Amino acid sequence: MTRFLITYHGMPYPETDVVAESRRALRAWADAKLGAALVDFGAPVLLGGQLSAGQATDPVEIDGYTIIEARSLSEVRDILADHPYLARGGTLQINECVAM
Repeated sequence: MTRFLITYHGMPYPETDVVAESRRALRAWADAKLGAALVDFGAPVLLGGQLSAGQATDPVEIDGYTIIEARSLSEVRDILADHPYLARGGTLQINECVAM
């Protein structure tokens, strides 16, 4: 199986009253859909910074991450097709993790 890094983009962190329900929906989706494919549930991340050759640049906005295992990029797309984050208007970036 190949590992894939899923990063979440394009959504501001929800208001406090929405956070608990969003987390419940995401956890229920992950439990039902991912099972043993879930490597790291991940976490929300706050805006940080970016560094390039010693120069600070504008950060790339990432709302959070998850790592899963799948046989192919196509399988990952199928798995993520009904992800709750997409229903809220966000975008999921999928990158294959290369073993080093």
